[in-house]
Amino acid sequence: MPDAIKSIAERNAEVVRRYLRIFETCQIADLEHLMAENVLIHGAGRHVRGRHHTEGAMMTPGLSDCRVRIDDLFAAGDRVTVAFTLTYAHDRTGRDLTMTGIKSYRLQHGKIVEFWGETDLYGLLRQAGLVPEPIPAF
Repeated sequence: MPDAIKSIAERNAEVVRRYLRIFETCQIADLEHLMAENVLIHGAGRHVRGRHHTEGAMMTPGLSDCRVRIDDLFAAGDRVTVAFTLTYAHDRTGRDLTMTGIKSYRLQHGKIVEFWGETDLYGLLRQAGLVPEPIPAF
């Protein structure tokens, strides 16, 4: 891989790492430097536009003390794909709850402009006791 392309991929990977750290720090204002205002977001059967959607996701009521573990990261050109595990403190019980996910980001000029992703929300809700343990048959 030529050095110029490699350095773009490395820079984009660092932007995504900094973005994921915001889930831990809750420094929402830092999103302005890492994500386009009109970012396009795909996931959970929805397609929405705007950084405010991400801001809302970072401030989930009832969950605090988020810890992010990057399980895998692949960067090439303007794309970065991450497999991750989020661990939250469940405010009501004090127990740790985990949620895994995979997201793919497209960056332009050092900012996230679009991303796709899915997370295991069912697993998180199951750990919180909000859905039944066995997966219902369809």
